[in-house]
Amino acid sequence: MRGRSRFTASAVVGGLVLLCTSVIVRAQAPLRPVANIAAAATGAIQGIVLDERGKPVNGAVVSAFGATPAFATTDRTGRFELRPLSPGPYVVRAHSSGFIASRGQIVDVRPSSRASSSIALRHVSPEPYPVLAAGSAVPVSLPEPAPPGGDSASTGDNDDHSETAWRLRHARRGVLKDATMPAAILAEDTPDTNIFAPVSFLGRAMGSPARLASGFFTSTPFTGQVNLLTTGSFDTPQQFFTIDSFSRGVAYMTVSAPAGSGDWTMHGALTQGDIASWIIAGSYITRSPARHRYDIGMSYATQRYDGGNPAALRDVTDGSRNAGEMHGFDTFAISPAVSLTYGSRYARYDYLTNRGLFSPRVSLTLIPGQHVRINTLVSSRAVAPGAEEFLPPSDSGIWLPPQRTFSSITGRDRLKAERTTHVEMEVERDLASGSTVSFRAFHQHAEKQLVTMFGVQLQGRPETELGHYFVGNNGNVDTTGWSTAIRAALAQRVHASLQYSLAHAQWTPAAHLAYMLLVAPSAVRLQSERIHDVSTAVETEVPETSTRVLFLYRVSNGFAHSPASGQSGSGEHPGVDSRFDLQVRQSLPFMNFSTARWEMLLAVHNFFREASPDQSLYDELLVVRPPKRVVGGLTLRF
Repeated sequence: MRGRSRFTASAVVGGLVLLCTSVIVRAQAPLRPVANIAAAATGAIQGIVLDERGKPVNGAVVSAFGATPAFATTDRTGRFELRPLSPGPYVVRAHSSGFIASRGQIVDVRPSSRASSSIALRHVSPEPYPVLAAGSAVPVSLPEPAPPGGDSASTGDNDDHSETAWRLRHARRGVLKDATMPAAILAEDTPDTNIFAPVSFLGRAMGSPARLASGFFTSTPFTGQVNLLTTGSFDTPQQFFTIDSFSRGVAYMTVSAPAGSGDWTMHGALTQGDIASWIIAGSYITRSPARHRYDIGMSYATQRYDGGNPAALRDVTDGSRNAGEMHGFDTFAISPAVSLTYGSRYARYDYLTNRGLFSPRVSLTLIPGQHVRINTLVSSRAVAPGAEEFLPPSDSGIWLPPQRTFSSITGRDRLKAERTTHVEMEVERDLASGSTVSFRAFHQHAEKQLVTMFGVQLQGRPETELGHYFVGNNGNVDTTGWSTAIRAALAQRVHASLQYSLAHAQWTPAAHLAYMLLVAPSAVRLQSERIHDVSTAVETEVPETSTRVLFLYRVSNGFAHSPASGQSGSGEHPGVDSRFDLQVRQSLPFMNFSTARWEMLLAVHNFFREASPDQSLYDELLVVRPPKRVVGGLTLRF
């Protein structure tokens, strides 16, 4: 089997070399990542930015915030285009130096279509700043005094000889005396005859930072969202209706803005309870088109457990765990038809023996013809036990800080990381009907394959809770397989995808599997096996009620079970089982104000890990009896 695996990997690399030498340069195209099965058709927003006189504004920054934040810069004709954007409503704004920022517009993006938006900007008025006298509501302009040696006649028509003017000239002066001060007097670079005067010195010391901060917040097109969520877990209908089912509250916030030729984003989440945890992350991504498109970022999370579960306290000496990660990737457009992405992630977990984990990755996209793409990927991915509790999810995921505790299944060995070496090649073809079909071949070698177990009861150990799980390593496995997928728009409001995969795995079991054989024998694989897997995703939107629904479903014959689960296949052999994820987002237009929008979120799922193209095939299959998780609350987008 190993010989055949090496032959398969060699064939893939050989085919890649042949394709690289025969590719034809045709059209400019940035690198596309390996397609996910849940990808839906995207749309775009195009338009023009004009000033109050109807002339185009060059270099204005246009931002759109919704399901997918995006930024663009107008050209000489004032035109812009934002893409690709996931379907849904977006708040569109325009900002430019010397102009007053525009108010947000709500633009509805449809799948596989372009929405139009026209934005008007108004120049900042350079008029003088009036200073009012105390007790006066109307500014009065005072005539300038006559030059020395002159008379009243020398001023001509500019001199007012009325009784009111005479009284104003001879009135007692005050600090807030009527005057009209030109804007140049208030400018920061205006020379001052007495720089040590108290008023002048304090004005310069305090006015400059204030103007700088005011300009930063008024001219920068910030976008973001705030989530106020409640989450809980349940395994039975009785547990769903208990008081403690939704006892955990989560506060989450994200802020994005353009910076130079890219966009930066900051995330933060916090929860409080017997598990007090927080997570913060930041990233910077260069906007396309660009010859080099950079993606850099970092995150840090901490978890402290103040409960009384002995299983959770056993592996935590000081009551807390900490994890951090940083990554850097570069997408290099070698030619209009060849793009290369390379980079790595480095993560550090303080509860591992080998705390530093290095995960390099290289992918190549070729475009040999119109509507045809060839994607290749080579990676070495290290995953720590419990990593899903600390690392931020993908952009489409619901971000929660560390919510659950975990410990080793053996109680003696330290937690060890899993490493998966992955090689794949994928061919995608866009059809005339707007759908996309793909075929993928892959090979994996996983060392120290992770096993995750919920709801297990070890002999002589205290009973665990839904918020705690055990982890262990199940040996090494070599997997070779293929998959085919189709993504299409079933109707104007419904998008769906379907993927089928077949894989053949050869196991080399670990030496110490006594505990797993006792509590979940179907998680221990001692020989070769075939895995059939069907995954589907359906996304729909109802514009009349501003409702969006996303449903993911996966069925496989390789899921592990515990003997007490009562499901088919429980016991010594794996059986057919499923995982699901249902998300419902309901807009609340009656709560909107200015450019902010409110929506309600409700999600129920029993997926344990997010799908990644280069993760081990068994990461989700060897999760025993994952509980259902409920997330609900409000989201404010601005």
